[in-house]
Amino acid sequence: MSARPVLGIIACNRIVGVETAQAVMNRYATAAMQYADCAALIIPSLPEFMRADEVVGRLDGVLLTGTPSNVEPARYGDAGAGEGPFDPDRDRMMLELVEAVIAAQRPLFGICRGFQEINVALGGTLRRDTSASAELLHHHAPDGADFDAMFDHRHQVDLVAGGMLASAYGAASLDVNSVHYQGVGDLADGLAIEAQAPDGLVEAYSARPNGAPLLAVQWHPEWATGESDDSQTYFRLLGRALRGEL
Repeated sequence: MSARPVLGIIACNRIVGVETAQAVMNRYATAAMQYADCAALIIPSLPEFMRADEVVGRLDGVLLTGTPSNVEPARYGDAGAGEGPFDPDRDRMMLELVEAVIAAQRPLFGICRGFQEINVALGGTLRRDTSASAELLHHHAPDGADFDAMFDHRHQVDLVAGGMLASAYGAASLDVNSVHYQGVGDLADGLAIEAQAPDGLVEAYSARPNGAPLLAVQWHPEWATGESDDSQTYFRLLGRALRGEL
C-alpha cells in the first residue's frame, strides 16, 4: 500500500483553561484528511523554538487555516491599532512558512485567515471594514448571531473564466458562506484573482510561485463539508496538489 501524502496544518496559540495551547479546530483537519485523502501533521506556531524550513521539506504541502485572531496591522504597513485578538507568534510562523513552502516548491493552500495571511506575506494589504462599509456587502453575520448562524450567512461569488476554480467547478459562480470582518485590500503582486463577491471584494486567488500551486479562499469550505459537494471539491483540489497532479 503506497503512503498517502502528508499535509502540514498550522496551529494557533489559544488559551485552554489557564494555559496556552497549540490548537487547530478539528473541522480543518478532518475535512482535509477525508477529502484530500491525506495524512496530516500540526505545525506549532512556536517560532522561538523551531524554524519553518526545518519541517517543510518533510511535508507534501501546507494549509493555513482560519481562526478568530487577526493579522497584526503592522505586518502589512498599517499604523492603526486594528481589532484583536492577535496571535503574533502565528504571524511570525506564517511568514516563515510561506517563504519556506515556496522555496521548497510545495503546494500552499489557505482558508479565511490563511487567505489573508498569504496575501500579506507576499506584499499585499488587508482592509478591516468588510462588514462595516456602505460600499460592500456585509461579509459577516450581524452581531448576536449564534455560531451556526454565522456560517449560514452566505453570498454568491463569481469565478474567473479559465481559472483554477472555474475549471474545477465547471461553473461561473458559487454560493459560499461569509464569516469575515477583514479582507483583501491590495492584492499582492503575482496573485491571480479566482473569485470575487458582487461588491468586487476578492474572495479567492491562485498562483504558481516557483512552480507549485497556491490556492486560497476567503470562505470556509471546511464547515459542514460532508453536506457540500462544492466544499469537497476544494479539498479534492488540495489532494491533487499534494500528489503533484494540479
